[in-house]
Amino acid sequence: MSDPRKTTWRWAGVTALGIVVGFIAVLLANVRFFYTDDTETQYVPFWLRVGQLLREGHFPTVAPEQWMSGNFAVEGEAGIYNPPQLLISFIAPSVDNLLVLATVVKFLYTLVLALGIFRICIEYGAKPQWAAVAGVAFPFSGWFLFLDLASWATSLAGTAWLAVTWAAAVRYARGRGGPIPVFVFAFFAITTGYIWPGLETILMIIAVAVGELVYQRKWFPSIRVALAAGFGVLAGAITYLPGILSSNVTWRDAEFVLKNDGFMTVPWSESLNASLPTTLPSFTSWFGLIQPMPMVYIAWFLIPGLAFIDWKAAAKSAREVSAIAIFASIALMWAAGPAVIGPLRWPARVLPMLAMGLLILVCVLLSRHGTLRSLRSRCIAAGVLLGLLLLRTMSAAPSGRLWLHTGGAVVVAVLGAAVLFIAAKRTPTAACVALIVTIAPIAFYQVHAKVPHPMSWNIPERRSVAQAGFPDFTGTTIQLGDSLQFPNDAKDINGVYGSLVVGYYAGDLGLDYVNGYTPIGHYWFSQHLCMKWDGSVCPDARRRLFEKEPTTGKPLVDLMKLDRVVLQRLLYPDAIKDAPPPGWHWVDYPPHGKWIYVLERDGGPISSDNGRIADAQGVTATSVSESDPTSRARVTSENGGRVVFARLPWPGYSVTLDGRELDVHNVKDIFLAVDIPAGTKDGDLVVTFRPPGWKTGLAAAALGLSGIGVLQWLYVRRRKTDEAADDSPAESKDLVPAS
Repeated sequence: MSDPRKTTWRWAGVTALGIVVGFIAVLLANVRFFYTDDTETQYVPFWLRVGQLLREGHFPTVAPEQWMSGNFAVEGEAGIYNPPQLLISFIAPSVDNLLVLATVVKFLYTLVLALGIFRICIEYGAKPQWAAVAGVAFPFSGWFLFLDLASWATSLAGTAWLAVTWAAAVRYARGRGGPIPVFVFAFFAITTGYIWPGLETILMIIAVAVGELVYQRKWFPSIRVALAAGFGVLAGAITYLPGILSSNVTWRDAEFVLKNDGFMTVPWSESLNASLPTTLPSFTSWFGLIQPMPMVYIAWFLIPGLAFIDWKAAAKSAREVSAIAIFASIALMWAAGPAVIGPLRWPARVLPMLAMGLLILVCVLLSRHGTLRSLRSRCIAAGVLLGLLLLRTMSAAPSGRLWLHTGGAVVVAVLGAAVLFIAAKRTPTAACVALIVTIAPIAFYQVHAKVPHPMSWNIPERRSVAQAGFPDFTGTTIQLGDSLQFPNDAKDINGVYGSLVVGYYAGDLGLDYVNGYTPIGHYWFSQHLCMKWDGSVCPDARRRLFEKEPTTGKPLVDLMKLDRVVLQRLLYPDAIKDAPPPGWHWVDYPPHGKWIYVLERDGGPISSDNGRIADAQGVTATSVSESDPTSRARVTSENGGRVVFARLPWPGYSVTLDGRELDVHNVKDIFLAVDIPAGTKDGDLVVTFRPPGWKTGLAAAALGLSGIGVLQWLYVRRRKTDEAADDSPAESKDLVPAS
């Protein structure tokens, strides 16, 4: 008889191998697949920037020259409180090929995710081979593959930590493990900084707690799981406190909105598309009504596999696996709307949670209650389910795709018949191997059918190549352009990326740009310069940038201490015909003149002159020292005055003069300003940024650590008691003295 532990480890290895093969299949279909959209314009440049700061000995909180995209504490997704992400960021600057960096990082996270799902299935009583099927299948399900794996790296990371948290929670609830893994993995899930997997982790813990109460009919296992995860959430709360406490100046204001406009809400009927690889679902998104990718696909065997479960026997396991059904039901309800819940939007983003819940549930039930009895009837039932899949998929996207969808249904039928034949003639284990083998080819087909990825920016892969082909824009630069006007056939280093940036691409180049990527934004800054999430602007931004601010008499371009203005020629085709503003001149940067016009200051850069002091009226102000979070200046004012800094007045700034706290003011809502009292002579003025709520966050972290310490002490104490009881010799009647 084989050792169950060795069998489990062997199938965990099969799971890992399945992920390796799946990644190879995807890369063969599209080598850039894992370096797509937000990964290339946001996440990888974030890693580079944060990593560089860490190497210089600075903890990243704010980058003033990046303006509204430079508040790392508010953005959250920089992962500045997440240890695994900090390690990735620390390593990132040593890597030249950013495609390789992104692919390796995503592979490692996917491995954690797949093994987490494998472990969840094991904890719910699935055989290792079926756990491997679920673990390999999930990462290559539709939405997760085409969006989370391809683009949204923090969603991938958060989902990976969610999965291992789930497995650890069930182990802890059922007395097979301790509380520390629950705490650590929940902390990792929260501190990725992406709110969706954070909330989904909380909902998963609720589902597990309720499920364990239903199964064990005791409160204590559910309470201890909730406490262990809750302490992890407390420890990671510092990730979100700055965003919450800064919401009044961001696009995500604190006003609670609940509405459903139908955008990115997925009707329940789309679940009937979950097992047809050719499916193109119908719901409203950025791509219109018909989606160009199989976003609702989960696994070809999921829906037909329902016909081969002994549902009478499965009913007896309902209580034991109720948490999985609860979690999947929450995801199903949420995906259908409402479209906006406060700061949360696009509920289609929970489709991976629905896929995860359903895959785990079906694989556990097939493992425990799968049957080939009454095979003919079950095959007919599976055929009916496949027919419903085909009808729904044809209804969602009928134009020109009827034969394609029919062919997809035939492939599913053939694959199903082959797996059934293997299961009947050989073993269920062989059938599981066959299921795993089918996953990579289907992923290859789906990815190959969409090359390039519909969301790809095609940003240069190698930093060295990008930097060599880009102008040497020293100092601080602002680009006035619109990424929507980038021609698709010019998105390469020899085209627009030889002189224009999109999102946080300047981070790849090692240049200081105002333009960046931000889903949070600064409301007033974006209003004044009409700057969008990816750094694009409206045509009027040029006028606004050089328009004088009335209280200082200086234009924004001076108050921001900018050295250079790059104008996209497609947005400003006749700009060169205009005389340059006073103090500026046109500069030619051949061979980049096809795409840009450039204005630079007469006399050279000013961004480093006198620190970040942008204006001083009634005050003599001299910079003493500068860092990203701190400006220190020597100030003198006989009658009182004001100093304006080239810093956004984010919540979290404080000012002291000779140790006495002063009020923080602003100019035009976008420049931090300080009033200097009359009679000040050689005063020590210190401007400091600390993320708002940092003290509360540290206190919450201390409480979380203390709480998990208590739970671990109780767990160890209980184990020692149980072990002592097991080691005590049983009392024998033969040893009882006769009366």
